[in-house]
Amino acid sequence: MGLWRVHVEVEDRPGQLGELAKAVGAAGCNIVSLTVLGERGPDGSVTDELLVDAADEQAAARLADRIRAAGMGCTLAVPAGGGELRDPVTTALALARRVAADPDAGPRAVAALLHARVLGESEPSGYAYQLPVAGQEIRLGRSWPFTATELARAAVLVELAELCATPFDTAARGGQAGPHELPSLGMVLLGDGSEAELRMITPSDGPLVAALHARCTPNTRRSAFLDPSPSLPQHELRALLVGRSSAGTGVLALTSDGGHGVGLAILDPDGPGAGGSGATLSVLVEDAWQSRGLGTALVRRAVELAGEAGHGELVAATHPGNLRITRLLRRAGLRPSAQLADGLLQVRVTLNQPIIAGR
Repeated sequence: MGLWRVHVEVEDRPGQLGELAKAVGAAGCNIVSLTVLGERGPDGSVTDELLVDAADEQAAARLADRIRAAGMGCTLAVPAGGGELRDPVTTALALARRVAADPDAGPRAVAALLHARVLGESEPSGYAYQLPVAGQEIRLGRSWPFTATELARAAVLVELAELCATPFDTAARGGQAGPHELPSLGMVLLGDGSEAELRMITPSDGPLVAALHARCTPNTRRSAFLDPSPSLPQHELRALLVGRSSAGTGVLALTSDGGHGVGLAILDPDGPGAGGSGATLSVLVEDAWQSRGLGTALVRRAVELAGEAGHGELVAATHPGNLRITRLLRRAGLRPSAQLADGLLQVRVTLNQPIIAGR
């Protein structure tokens, strides 16, 4: 299955969305999100943007035909990455926070808001748009047209970038420092060309982690934490963030705009089975971000943190037959061993061994 971005011209009358959903279902596809772009066409229709789960390109083509047969215009059907599964309001607020903390991040933030990329001076693109951001002209490009509503949103973000680039009068603000952004551990380029940002997890990341946990499928939650339930009790969430005795640490993976957590790796020296100088390792990657190398990147960074903390061994517990954590450790270049204990598969890896290069 794959995600596709579909633009549909829908008449502003009762029942149209029901007809749209019926057409999508008849094509064997599933709507995973819908955003109203808010622009009325000459005939009064409104353009809706759908993210649709389709089996392949042929299914997407059938979908466009079904939508048109239902009397609605389908003006776009292009592939979309798993990173597009994000709440637009949260994304906009996260990008505003990033620009407030670092006005120089304005071009990248505007590009993220518009699902576009910053182009070189003469770099070709299907559709390009040029606008000034924080004192510099940037060209944005993507494979479908920019809408007036999107550019209006971008203009507000540009205005914020320019405002934040203006020097603050510290004395007038009572000596308060400017906005502070958590230090990044760097961007990770994933197998499909998308990016995720890694940074240390903090107690204030509770909402991000809780939302990530809730978005995962029951099987993914069970693999990571032995519990398929979508909600985490407060004490379990805190233990996940800082460990059972507040001695834990971990890495959080975020979308490139910083608005959504999409993966994490947690080290807890007080976890079950850790003992001595060991630590338990828990890894969770949102389903739409799996099989792209994010889990491996998280494990490698967690291993570095474990070494810095003096841990000699990592331990992970999972259900028998679930080899996901074992595969992640192997891909990270480690040599795990596993044994059954108390009905669970305990996976252990010694950290004083060299990491295998090229894995």
